[in-house]
Amino acid sequence: MSREILINVTPAETRVALVENGVPQEIEIERNQQRGLVGNIYKGRVARVLPGMQAAFVDIGIARAGFLHVDDLISLEPIGTRDIRRELREGSELLVQVLKDPVAAKGARLTAKLSVASRYLVSMADSDHVGISQRIEDEAERERLRVLLEESLDELPEQQRPSGFILRTAAEGASGEDIRADLAFLGRLWSHLQDASKGQRAPACVHGDLPLFKRVLRDMAGPMVERILVDSREVFELLREFSAKFSPEIADLLEHYPGERPLFYLHGVEEEIARALQRRVDLKSGGYLVVDQTEAMTTIDVNTGGYVGHRTLAETVYKTNLEAAAAIARQLRMRNLGGIIIIDFIDMHDAEHQRQVLRALEKGLERDRVKTTFSGVTELGLVQLTRKRSHLSLQHVLCDPCPTCNGRGAVKSAETVSYEVLREVLRSARAYETPTFRVLAAQPVIDRLLDEDSAQVSDLELFIERTIEFRVESVYSQEQFDIIPV
Repeated sequence: MSREILINVTPAETRVALVENGVPQEIEIERNQQRGLVGNIYKGRVARVLPGMQAAFVDIGIARAGFLHVDDLISLEPIGTRDIRRELREGSELLVQVLKDPVAAKGARLTAKLSVASRYLVSMADSDHVGISQRIEDEAERERLRVLLEESLDELPEQQRPSGFILRTAAEGASGEDIRADLAFLGRLWSHLQDASKGQRAPACVHGDLPLFKRVLRDMAGPMVERILVDSREVFELLREFSAKFSPEIADLLEHYPGERPLFYLHGVEEEIARALQRRVDLKSGGYLVVDQTEAMTTIDVNTGGYVGHRTLAETVYKTNLEAAAAIARQLRMRNLGGIIIIDFIDMHDAEHQRQVLRALEKGLERDRVKTTFSGVTELGLVQLTRKRSHLSLQHVLCDPCPTCNGRGAVKSAETVSYEVLREVLRSARAYETPTFRVLAAQPVIDRLLDEDSAQVSDLELFIERTIEFRVESVYSQEQFDIIPV
């Protein structure tokens, strides 16, 4: 499998695409004026304690206070008996880390269980165990890494040693020197955090996560990546310096792209971004998906569309669902969908077909860097997943709610608005003593009033004994209208 990472840099934003065999699989976008907060560590001040929710709002110096649940505090008390009033009070200060970016009216989700990542390790302040990524499956390699880390920890000064560690997937094949270098880096970082937290007054940011173009080297550049193309000479040089210091094995993968044709257009990424913002996802067979993203969850409906197959209906449904399973796994990554995800596959009566489709979905999810939990099939035959939500989805980054429908995804019909106009004219006639009422509305509504509903308009004029005039306002949306006494 051929993997490439494309880094497109402009003064306003950085965009990164992971491409496998010529097909974009993941997109990340970071805008300079709207950088995400996930991973940042703040010295916060408790603004309000909520005993009923066992949570607190913490001021971290941004527009909305962050949300901190009692389970995200470091404590020796059993979870079932904890009371946030014993652990926090208004005005108290503590170090917190952002788990989820603010979305809509919700503030950032916070935790006091701090963790920081390097190339091969994640160090945690609330744990005393050594864990290894489950994606490293070879038992001999897992044992080798565990021994390497424990030996390296013995060499680290106690004051620079956090409580626990997780060896990341990228650590597979790493040498003892690599592990020790990462430990030294994390040790220096923890010391810096402790010093910075003492020297600043809350609210204040004491540690910001790396910018996107550097996080790529830490999080995306796995052993399967063959090259990393960067279209900015300045960022290319910065990445060379960064990789030489922290990830020497990646330095040879970096290439500067000087071409005149935009990097994302050259590799078809712009088209894929446009497709990832559509509700409908067409499948090669002729079937299609319908993806609806709401605040509570994302639903994905699978349809056969124009695909009729060549054998039986059961075979047609099976082939469509099998193709949909692979497409869904990719769409979750492309759109960066998080939270609860409900999939409505086409009904299958063959138990083996059901098993094969679910296996295809699980296999596709195994490639996801974001933690995804497969929760099985509900009583209604729906497949339920949860995918860890941290950064904003592609839609939230690139789009605003529609100003015409206010995010509903539909507008009132011209017929509905026409009837609203007639009711409003009747109400106005009772409130104003004027010989004429002028209706201002969009073209489809005026057309409806002058055509299909003209008889009702005439009846209304006779009833109120006034004249009704109509004028088209080209800038009005279909739902917008005004009644003006003349």
